[in-house]
Amino acid sequence: MKRLTTLALACLATSASAQEAPPEQPRKVLAIFAHPDDEVFVAPALANAARQGDEITLVLATSGDMGPGVSDFEPGEQLAEARREEARCSARALGLTGTTFLDYGDGTLGETPRAGDSPARRLTADLATIIGEAQPDLIVTWGPDGGYGHGDHRMVHALVTQVVQAMDEGRPSLVYPGIRKGTLPPIPQMQSWAETDPTLLPIRHQYDEADLVAARAAIGCHATQFDEASRAQIADLFHATIWQGSVHFREAFPASPRAVEK
Repeated sequence: MKRLTTLALACLATSASAQEAPPEQPRKVLAIFAHPDDEVFVAPALANAARQGDEITLVLATSGDMGPGVSDFEPGEQLAEARREEARCSARALGLTGTTFLDYGDGTLGETPRAGDSPARRLTADLATIIGEAQPDLIVTWGPDGGYGHGDHRMVHALVTQVVQAMDEGRPSLVYPGIRKGTLPPIPQMQSWAETDPTLLPIRHQYDEADLVAARAAIGCHATQFDEASRAQIADLFHATIWQGSVHFREAFPASPRAVEK
């Protein structure tokens, strides 16, 4: 029977004491994102959960073959393979169990989503298979804003949510990370990122220095996407502003059905 009770069991731990008490058996976690490097947004929480014994698989819908990033690669398979290797490097740095690549085209997930053979329909089927076979206790994916509005991010959010909400039994907990309003770094390129009222982000997954070290190493893997100076600074910038010792999440669905009063 899956541990699908409250936030304390089904979601990321909310206190240091909870994190120090190991679960009876490792939780199975799927971190489902659109591109290699998306995991950076929750990196210290993934590292901490892995250190606590959770078995975490990173699932990436696209291989990021369109970039552009900061490399000399032209869009295409060579860039895709470079980014797949960067994702493997990042997963190792964070202590994750493995990485699954679905290899949809970067930037294609929103194309004619109602068409019978659209990327969205095929990805929905793939996600249903992966989730059904893995039977995870917890899934982490983008929230509805997609971080900064990227179409692929938003489609992955929508499709993962669609699959999970349709499950009759064994439904895993589903959580979305968010940026608490007022914590955006004071740099121009992040001012368009979405913010969330802090009261809507009640789940705090605390991390420590070892997890921040792992996050730095994971970010350092993504050499095609960030220049050397940025790779050296992102984790500490997020630590000082967005994270501040905890990655913040909210639950997609209530723990139990709630009556709607007229």
